[in-house]
Amino acid sequence: MLLRQFKRTGPFTIFLIVVVMLFLWSGSVIDAKDRFSLYFDIDPMPLYGIVSSIIGTHPVPGILFTMALVCLMAFMMVNLNTILFFIHERTFLPALFYILIIALFPQYQLMNPSVFGSVFLMFAIRRIMESYRIQGVAYNFFDAGLLIGIGSLFYANLIWFGIIMIAGIILLRTFNTKELLLSITGLLTPFVLTTGIYYVIGNDPADLIRILDYNIFGRKAGFTYTPFNIGSLVFTGVLLLGASLHLFMNIGSKKIQARKTFSLLIWILVTSILVWLLISSASVEMMWITAIPLSYFLSHYFVFLKKKLMPEILFSLFFLMIIYIQSMYLWYLK
Repeated sequence: MLLRQFKRTGPFTIFLIVVVMLFLWSGSVIDAKDRFSLYFDIDPMPLYGIVSSIIGTHPVPGILFTMALVCLMAFMMVNLNTILFFIHERTFLPALFYILIIALFPQYQLMNPSVFGSVFLMFAIRRIMESYRIQGVAYNFFDAGLLIGIGSLFYANLIWFGIIMIAGIILLRTFNTKELLLSITGLLTPFVLTTGIYYVIGNDPADLIRILDYNIFGRKAGFTYTPFNIGSLVFTGVLLLGASLHLFMNIGSKKIQARKTFSLLIWILVTSILVWLLISSASVEMMWITAIPLSYFLSHYFVFLKKKLMPEILFSLFFLMIIYIQSMYLWYLK
């Protein structure tokens, strides 16, 4: 069965995950021109604008570069659990689920700013969790703020995830003002430095404020959800609900650090959903960030669900749904 194979941790499982990823992204390369007509390159954030200008206007190099970032994210997803061991099982499922979830919307399988935001958020999560049991002031929160600030210069809506630093302080530390100030300082530092660079090279520093305001409040996402999009999101939401209930029922038996890690992931999930629903500039590209906590919750669910048949059926349905979405978009919805 599919799930049984992907739950294994040998080299063949890694090979299968790579094959799945190449299959899911093959349509992006084939259909690159149609997917390139999105709004990400209109008045972009500074760092994303630089990367876009370096890669150029042809979509294929951008898609290939994004695939490389997906591989990095897959490695980081597995590595975080290897270091913190909060799922309590060595598994490649977080990488697989991340690859599958971001394939829910084939139109967004291209270079976009939220890809970079997700990478910097993963680094920030790791720095926050590494503050656990540090004696004295944890400068990790300055690092986490710095990483989120840099990521916001790619994807403006990542700035909302500065709230997870406060959540991290509350969850992992005895709350103190120094660490809060360090978090805020780290978050603001990339913007202060960028403003200085604007001034030195002769640009108006006020342009940064204008660009930030446009990318958060002025930009209109404009994605139209089809009934099939809604259906796939509902099915994913049902899986998330089941995974969340399963986690809440079993979280009391986990070690303290594991509980705190899952609590931080809940903060990230709730923040991403609220940004997606309430901020007009946020759209389907938020799936790249939402997929981080969602992948861990689903991995935990499918690793520890005791029933044998039901997990196989649910996983197979989700897997086949992704394959169908990709095939339908490539052949029928172009």
